[in-house]
Amino acid sequence: MHTAEKSPDVDVVVVGAGMSGLFAIKALRDRGLTAVVLEKAPKAGGTWYWNRYPGARCDIPSLEYSFGFDPELEQEWVWTEHFPPQPEIEAYLDHLAERYDLARDIRYSTGVTAMTFDEPSGTWLVETDTDDHIRARFCVMATGGLSAPYTPSWPGLDSFAGTVVQTSLWPEEGVDLEGKRIGIVGTGSSGVQAIPELAKLGSHLTVFQRTPTFTWPSRNRALTDEEQAAVKARYPQLREEQRNSFTATAGTTGAVILAFPTGERRILDSTPEEREAALAEHGFDACRIWSDTASNLEANEMAVELYREMIRRTVRDPETAEKLSPRGFPLGCKRPVLDNGYFETFNRDDVTLVALRDEPIVEFTPDGVRTSDRFIALDVLVLATGFDAMTGALTRIDLQGRDGRRLRDDWADGARAYLGIGIEGYPNLFHCVGPGSAGVLATYPPHIELQVGWIVDTVRDLVDRGVVAFEADRAAQDAWCDEVARLSAGTMYVAPTCVSWYNGGNIDGKARTFPLYLGGVPTYMERLRQVTAADYEGFRIT
Repeated sequence: MHTAEKSPDVDVVVVGAGMSGLFAIKALRDRGLTAVVLEKAPKAGGTWYWNRYPGARCDIPSLEYSFGFDPELEQEWVWTEHFPPQPEIEAYLDHLAERYDLARDIRYSTGVTAMTFDEPSGTWLVETDTDDHIRARFCVMATGGLSAPYTPSWPGLDSFAGTVVQTSLWPEEGVDLEGKRIGIVGTGSSGVQAIPELAKLGSHLTVFQRTPTFTWPSRNRALTDEEQAAVKARYPQLREEQRNSFTATAGTTGAVILAFPTGERRILDSTPEEREAALAEHGFDACRIWSDTASNLEANEMAVELYREMIRRTVRDPETAEKLSPRGFPLGCKRPVLDNGYFETFNRDDVTLVALRDEPIVEFTPDGVRTSDRFIALDVLVLATGFDAMTGALTRIDLQGRDGRRLRDDWADGARAYLGIGIEGYPNLFHCVGPGSAGVLATYPPHIELQVGWIVDTVRDLVDRGVVAFEADRAAQDAWCDEVARLSAGTMYVAPTCVSWYNGGNIDGKARTFPLYLGGVPTYMERLRQVTAADYEGFRIT
């Protein structure tokens, strides 16, 4: 095919119709660019479409976990709870798609299978599982940080005759759980949220715990009309606070992001009486008030012991409490979780905990699961086994850049990107809130507005200038990756004993790297502004 025959069908292909994709298509359209969004789900929502398991909700306050680009929308939308449940977030995103007529540019039930960059024409050819072939000048990957479900392999799993369902692929029609013998594998955020609700539905719940978790009571509540009115009256100020906040969160409304305090209160200098007083005053939060726990492992372990003491005071059975107590990894290396009665659920007679570190799964059978110690009959198996986070949604696509390079090969030893946006060897490809950005460490809607807004402004400028190829420079990418690594050095995220989805440790064979920028959202956005002012310093322009 001649280059002339390879003219683009649209300016931009956007992959994914979650929060990033919906904002991207609106912003692209507002700037006069043509685009199409490809979404594998039958409707918009991304994470908040797929994760509809019982108890699913966001751990960021609802009045902050929303977009600020339309003041009328801010005033009209009504949230009912402090931490929004999944159906409410899904309804909000459905409303966005309808309000701004976004659906006319979205192809639903269309998964991207391959993407190939054609260097002579400077275009991307995007192929889908519905046999679409779309050519675009630019691609914006709005594939999400937690969108590639991970399923461990156990002997005999395919032989299980009951219902198998993943929290991250929960069917829209629901699952029959009433009176069933339910087993759930995984006690991360999804598991912690689902377990109290599953216990209420089944005749018996068996929790298969791979690693104990750090979780705090959410103290969720209904929002009053007065509370909503007070926030809506100061939305411009709140949005400014988010833009200037380290994690894009206003900070006064109880977001879960774990930020170790600064100041003089050091647990290494505390007395037993002071630690007991902290437990009495703060409960589970008593482990999060000491400034020296962020970088001192001895201090961190002392704080974790306060957390374990709260578990012992909450869970009546001492053996179960011990199994639920985190050991061997520091507080802060994994993303914190909020719960609604998680530890109290293990006081129920119809709930059993199986610690897989002590009692591993041997095999599944048609009727249940056999561990090293016993057989457990099950009707339903729920897999809350997490994600191939931040990179999996991209590496599962056959994504080929210049000279036939494949992204899954280039990222085999860890994701590398410039500013979390561009990737050397992959021209005209932009990545939303991905590796090298603040990513999942920041509140998504304001972070998306800032970063994706920069991407769209850049694409508009490149189109106006007739740019054929826009690609991260290798030296600039290496320097940025070095900066990301320097900022994470000495933190609990990279502690030798930390195994988490942040660093890929939850996936067998995945390279252990910590790819998130810890400089904070304001510093990150200032860097993007500097790059623009210097005619896209660090990018090669053809």
